[in-house]
Amino acid sequence: MVVEGLLFAYNTMPKISIMFWCFLLLPLVFYCSEANQKVGIYELKKGDFSVKLTNYGATVLSVVLPDKNGKLDDVVLGFESLKDYSNDSVYFGAIVGRVANRIGSAQFSLNGVHYKLVANEGKNTLHGGLKGFSDVVWTVKSYIEDSHITFTYNSLDGEQGFPGDLVVSVTYMLVETNKLAIKMEAKALNKATPVNLAHHTYWNLRGHNSGDILSHHLQLFGSNITPVNDQLIPTGETAPVKGTPYDFLEPQEIGSKINELPDGYDINYVLDPSSYKHLRKAVVLRDSVSGRKLELWTNMPGLQFYTSNKLDNVKGKDGFVYKKHAAVCLETQGFPDAVNHPNFPSQVVKPGETYLHVMVYRFTAA
Repeated sequence: MVVEGLLFAYNTMPKISIMFWCFLLLPLVFYCSEANQKVGIYELKKGDFSVKLTNYGATVLSVVLPDKNGKLDDVVLGFESLKDYSNDSVYFGAIVGRVANRIGSAQFSLNGVHYKLVANEGKNTLHGGLKGFSDVVWTVKSYIEDSHITFTYNSLDGEQGFPGDLVVSVTYMLVETNKLAIKMEAKALNKATPVNLAHHTYWNLRGHNSGDILSHHLQLFGSNITPVNDQLIPTGETAPVKGTPYDFLEPQEIGSKINELPDGYDINYVLDPSSYKHLRKAVVLRDSVSGRKLELWTNMPGLQFYTSNKLDNVKGKDGFVYKKHAAVCLETQGFPDAVNHPNFPSQVVKPGETYLHVMVYRFTAA
């Protein structure tokens, strides 16, 4: 996606400091990867709100914030040790790419050239292949504990089968009170390439060790979905959610209609448009027990709603065992398999162009 003068409107989301707006408009600075990068843990903290991250996969390890009574809980799933992330098959908290979600038959054609990718989910490519961006060590280029951290990664031509050298930057930034902004950028250096980065955090607003999320209330501002086949590859069509189990246009419990689906939710929503060049409001997620609420804005056209259907007794933080539906993923993104569907919004970035993906979370409790 090429972003042309992306502007943000105050009437579409809570007011954010001038520092944040200036920060988003700064040009992307590119750096070369350093060999033998060490894996570390870094914390962003303002008051009772804290986020721990690692440069392995540019991954969020924890998000701690107060509930309606001031009690602090970690509201994202994850592993007990960094070593466990190197064997992660569920993408806890990671940045996934070069192309997030699925590419059918692990192949596509671009500018007359056919590219065969590394398949890692049957015959398809999921989240960039066997070693996507979630499984590499990123370089820490800027870190201020009460402000932000920036990770960079150089993806080489031919990596997992994708064309061209790509320089990638991801910044996590704390904004005002209990707001987290994520800015993902990528610049193609010498070949056109598809780019679709996504943030794959698993959320449970009652606490990572509290059980399932079926009683969480969700409002999702997407009037259509992109239907999929039995391998979760889009058919190329869009379909309205009205009157189906996928209808969350008004707030309702996630578990209210989940039994009408074979396994749970794992589908891309076509987010409803906002006014011209404004961030779209994508989601409101609320837990009535803790009183916590998550609101999410983005500049992306789609959102993958996933109810952690494949979690199967995964041992996580504090020894807690995560089971099916223990969390929800809300992955703003371009449409899955867009490179094979010309009617979907293009994800192709040409040499010299810059891809930009913005997410802004606001957390409250009442």
